[in-house]
Amino acid sequence: MDQNMKRSIILEHYQHPKNKGLIDDETYIKINMNNESCIDEVDLMVKLEDNKIKDIRFDGEACAICTSSTSVMIDTLLGKTIEEAEEIINNFYNMIEEKLYNEELLEQANAYNDISKQPNRKKCALLGWWGIEKIIKEKNN
Repeated sequence: MDQNMKRSIILEHYQHPKNKGLIDDETYIKINMNNESCIDEVDLMVKLEDNKIKDIRFDGEACAICTSSTSVMIDTLLGKTIEEAEEIINNFYNMIEEKLYNEELLEQANAYNDISKQPNRKKCALLGWWGIEKIIKEKNN
């Protein structure tokens, strides 16, 4: 993926984030995530049903990297089984930490493959992903 495509994906998801805005529905699992080193604070709502991610919503105050990464995460994980989502999440973490990962699984999330060159931005890119991982782990326990 070239630099222009990466910038385009990040900008599109920042300016027009997917599923932004919370709803009043008790069937969703909710979590608040914040980055103590900057302004990023994101509320996630996830609907898990029949071992699948049926819906993800988010809202909050966050930088362009955090907002766009959370939006890309939503696009990437919607409709996936819990197992598929866990594999994608682990591959995203590996990419951010410059470890081996499967590019095909990450789709648009590959736009963040250079974030490791900016260590202070890693948390921004990871915040939403950490939130959904916590929700999945809580649901499985």
